This record gives sequence, C-alpha cells and structure tokens, in this order.
Amino acid sequence: MKLSKKFYQSNDVVQISKDLLGKVLVTNFNNQLTSGIIVETEAYRAPDDKACHAYKNRKTERTKTMFEAGGIAYIYLCYGIHHLFNIVTSTEGNAHAVLIRAIEPIENVELMLKRRNFSTSKPQLTAGPGVLTKALGITTSNNGLDIMKKNSPIWVEDRGVEVPKNTMIASPRVGVGYAEECATWPWRFRIKNNRWTSNAK
Repeated sequence: MKLSKKFYQSNDVVQISKDLLGKVLVTNFNNQLTSGIIVETEAYRAPDDKACHAYKNRKTERTKTMFEAGGIAYIYLCYGIHHLFNIVTSTEGNAHAVLIRAIEPIENVELMLKRRNFSTSKPQLTAGPGVLTKALGITTSNNGLDIMKKNSPIWVEDRGVEVPKNTMIASPRVGVGYAEECATWPWRFRIKNNRWTSNAK
C-alpha cells in the first residue's frame, strides 16, 4: 500500500525518518519496475538545522521544492555527479526532508546490476544515496514529482515490515561537518546489522 499524505505531512521529520525504515522504495520507468527496502535515512529540518539546504528558510531555485507540502521528491546533484533522492515532509512552507541513504534490493535486481554496470549483487550496489538512485533509475529530472500520485514513476509502499526500536541505530549525519553544533545531531538512522547500509562514519 502506498504511503499516504498523512504519513508525509507530519511535522516530525525525525520520526518520519525512523518510520521510513522498512518501507519499500519503488520505481517504474518505461514499464521496468525496481524496488528495495529502505534501510538507512537522514533527517533535515529548516529553519534551525545548519545542515539543511533551506537553513534559515533560505529559498532558492534549488530549495523551493523543499517548501512544498510533504510527499514531493526533492532530488539534487551532489558534486555534480550523484543524484540524491529526498522526500519532502511536513506541511507547505516548512522545508523538511528525508534523504534516502540506502536500500536492500528486492525486485528486478538484474536491471539494477545493469544500471550500475555490476556483474554480481553486493552492498555497493545500493548502499549509499548516490548509488541507490542510479540502481533505481532516479535522476534530477524527477525533482518535484508528487510520489503519492497514481501515475508517479517513484513511490513508497508499506508492505508490513516492522523495524523494532532496538534494531535501529541513530548516529550523526554524513558529510555535514560544516554545520557546527548541528553536525552532531543523531539524525541518521540505520537498521542494525543490515549489510546494505552505507559505512559508518
């Protein structure tokens, strides 16, 4: 079952980041469906989070998508190479988002391998935000998509996977050393002992 507006439009982006663990990220481009269980996320929250693109409610051509109502895809280029997939949360005007950092492949692994030019399935296939998007076919051309719409090529499903609290690891986010005190906030969430999460920092 697709996640609803109610799920995405809560004001607690940290809780949403936790709740997304165990959910299934699905793409369907050119009638080629791929999917994976979300095993790692990070939360970002304007205006107080110095690691957030919209810190101090900074609204630019890039960040304007973050100010839309929850359930919108926010996808941007990192280092001019990696397409990073985020899901906007909260209500319109609140720039909150969850970065999907890693997935455990489920459906059509063969296509994921082809997209990544891999011969065998291994964690490097989808363990990291820049590689999971490549495996799933997600690019910045999908920025601004309403992932709740029936015809969206990207969506998230609840397939009944429960992630107990004692199997969830909270730690500081990756690559945000510039964010002063916010760099230590434990807003990165992973499923313990899951081989598909990206390396610990």
